Amino acid sequence: MRMTDKIALVTGAGSGIGRATALRFAIEGASVACVDVILERARDTAQGIEKNGGQALAIEADVTDDVACASAVVAALTRFEKLTTLVNSAGVRAERHDHTPPPPEWQRVVDANLTGTYLMSRAAMPALAATGQGTITNLASIYGLVGGSLSPAYAASKGGVVNLTRQMALTWAPAVRVNCVCPGVIETPMTAELLQDPKWREAALGRHPLRRLGHPEDIAAAILYLSSDEASFVTGVALPVDGGYTAA
Repeated sequence: MRMTDKIALVTGAGSGIGRATALRFAIEGASVACVDVILERARDTAQGIEKNGGQALAIEADVTDDVACASAVVAALTRFEKLTTLVNSAGVRAERHDHTPPPPEWQRVVDANLTGTYLMSRAAMPALAATGQGTITNLASIYGLVGGSLSPAYAASKGGVVNLTRQMALTWAPAVRVNCVCPGVIETPMTAELLQDPKWREAALGRHPLRRLGHPEDIAAAILYLSSDEASFVTGVALPVDGGYTAA
């Protein structure tokens, strides 16, 4: 198994990509601290892992709160004694898709997607570095690489994640490898409302040369690779997993 002896903390583990990643890590042998802003969702994922014989811990934490991030890391270390792997999957989509979102909407999106990634990474870094082989994988987006018709707040936050990833990869090497994944349009609870619009769905399909939308498991597989020892010479990478979207 590719994650034997790994201890992972996954944010946003209660649904979507975060949940798929936590479950995949457990299948591959990792113990997983499942972090979510809603405790019941974190518990549901943790219980799913434990029912299949894995080791898991549910933690409630808001990644925009630095104290909550630090407490989540302490809880994981208390239970599992070390931390080798962090996945920053927690995030939000924009509620508005006009070209000039009001300041509160801008701040909400940037706080959750960009600042939250930094705060949890900052909290986890000492424990990850102590292993000498720590990894962080951040969730960015195709809209962190190219422009699009969605919210500028979302694109700015994900573009920030891409360059934050590169910066952390340089400053935290060699003890911690830092990469990010840039998903295309993925069928998750976060995108469900948008994808209910047939015109939006068809337009999204048309932008993906593979002619399908992604599934959370597609992204979890990429995160698994970047978090595993198979990627021991990979850091600072923004990996598109997008069905060809950014190749056009």
